Amino acid sequence: MSILSTIGRLAAEFNATRARYLTERSIRSLPLELQKDIGWPEVADPRTGYRRGRSGELA
Repeated sequence: MSILSTIGRLAAEFNATRARYLTERSIRSLPLELQKDIGWPEVADPRTGYRRGRSGELA
């Protein structure tokens, strides 16, 4: 693996992380009623990796 491919991979990961952060920040700035309508936040079960909605059903 060359140094340029490593730098490219790190840049891509950084861009994806930043986009995820900005999206989450935008969603969190919405009123709670709208957040509920779109199903935010989804809670991930760390033991299984499955995401659960607010009411606890598997998503």
